[in-house]
Amino acid sequence: MSDIPPIHPVILCGGSGTRLWPVSRKAKPKPFLPLVGKTTLFEQAVGRVAGHPGFAPPVVVAGSQHGEHITAQMHGAKHRLVVEPAARNTAPAIALAAALLPAEDIMLVCPSDHHIADETAFRSAALAAAALAADDYLVSFGISPDRPETGYGYIRRGGALAGGYAIANFVEKPDLESARAYLASGEYSWNGGIFAFRAGALLDELATHRPAMASAVHKAVSEGREEGASFHPDADSFAGIEGESIDYAVMENTARAAMVPADMGWSDIGSWAALHDALLGDGDEADANIVQGDADLVDCRNVLAIGDGMRISAVGLEDVCIVVSDGEVLVTTREGAQKVGKLPGAINQ
Repeated sequence: MSDIPPIHPVILCGGSGTRLWPVSRKAKPKPFLPLVGKTTLFEQAVGRVAGHPGFAPPVVVAGSQHGEHITAQMHGAKHRLVVEPAARNTAPAIALAAALLPAEDIMLVCPSDHHIADETAFRSAALAAAALAADDYLVSFGISPDRPETGYGYIRRGGALAGGYAIANFVEKPDLESARAYLASGEYSWNGGIFAFRAGALLDELATHRPAMASAVHKAVSEGREEGASFHPDADSFAGIEGESIDYAVMENTARAAMVPADMGWSDIGSWAALHDALLGDGDEADANIVQGDADLVDCRNVLAIGDGMRISAVGLEDVCIVVSDGEVLVTTREGAQKVGKLPGAINQ
């Protein structure tokens, strides 16, 4: 551990969380809600590394509309807030953080809205990833799959490296038949959107594969301003960036892509069905029902019922999510839960 430069957690707070509407709203999206346990997903993301040897105080990248939530949920702990002038996806957000860190230091990029049940396994994977990143690999966490999931992208494992593997290739979200084949092969992991980079190596790769983005980020940082613990990149420079994910901009293009396997009880809480799965250990496991709030379920199985005061009553339902929040009612099958973010109520907030 002593040979690895400091590890800076970079917590990404982008997105509006519309797939968990109506509980998640643009003003207070899912990272800042206590969806799994008593603390919020953001508090859990920070807590996984806070106070542990080798991890520096976090860098949080977020829009200005969520600064108050971040300040409140940091509870006075040291951090640096990078305020994005506009949402431009993960590649520019990560590059902003990289440009503000010493080139030799390691970034551990973590979404703010994921659930990880085994934090010890997470930190072990993070240290393995940091060691590879210190050798200028660009490292993804490869989440150990436990089912043929069609909602995630995949990583195919290549040759062995110290503490991990080279990445043979990235795979888009598959159909069910392909997902079953991936699971059976043992060669594939889910792409969980967690990464480790040496800051300078990430910026060098971005300059190679997306030079216009790299130049705009550099200008936005060089012409930005500090306000206490917050950094504000130059809005005009940043506005011209074409948004793109870190996967498309860098990871799928670099010759130094690597992965570390991570079996840590991970979920992106990307839908009401995913939240249901994450909560199942706390419910009626015989019927696989989860109830939060005032709800009566009769002859129901695999039902999620969440209410904020109004009684929910359901009879004879299976594989359904029912959510009542702030005057809105959502009813969806588990299969349809991925499309909640396309509803007019979620879009037109």
